[in-house]
Amino acid sequence: MGNLIVKSQIEQVELFLRKTVLDITTYLNQTTISSVMDEVEGDKEYFESLLSNIRRLVVYCEEGLDACQVVLANEPFRKGAAEKTLYKIYHQCIEEFFSPKNDSWFEDSRSAYTGKNALTFRQTPPPSVGKLLSSLEGGFQAVREELEFYETDYRTKMLQSK
Repeated sequence: MGNLIVKSQIEQVELFLRKTVLDITTYLNQTTISSVMDEVEGDKEYFESLLSNIRRLVVYCEEGLDACQVVLANEPFRKGAAEKTLYKIYHQCIEEFFSPKNDSWFEDSRSAYTGKNALTFRQTPPPSVGKLLSSLEGGFQAVREELEFYETDYRTKMLQSK
């Protein structure tokens, strides 16, 4: 029974990552630093850091997508490998979305109470960046809630196996 639950989760995450990679890649293929500078007046270095964080995010999501596809292609289904993959996706993709490396944006912990988007930008972002991240946020929230279990469960298993 546990295998079916984990397999279902990895299938859901694989679909989420496939859509996310497509959305981000489409955006990045159409966007340059010049085009975001034309959208709104702002700090070029900040805009470069935004695009850099988005590129890093898509790389992590592509790696997670590849890992999901490998796990799903294996017969018989390996629950341990799937759980490890979900744990890594949680740490690389989900955490990178809500807390990127150079803090171009951050998660407002009060957003759950205010009903607003969770992401807060250090400076005013170009509208296209704000729109992209806002459109991705719901999916990342849902997957985070689904995978939070692996944050503690996988770590506990690793400590017990030592």
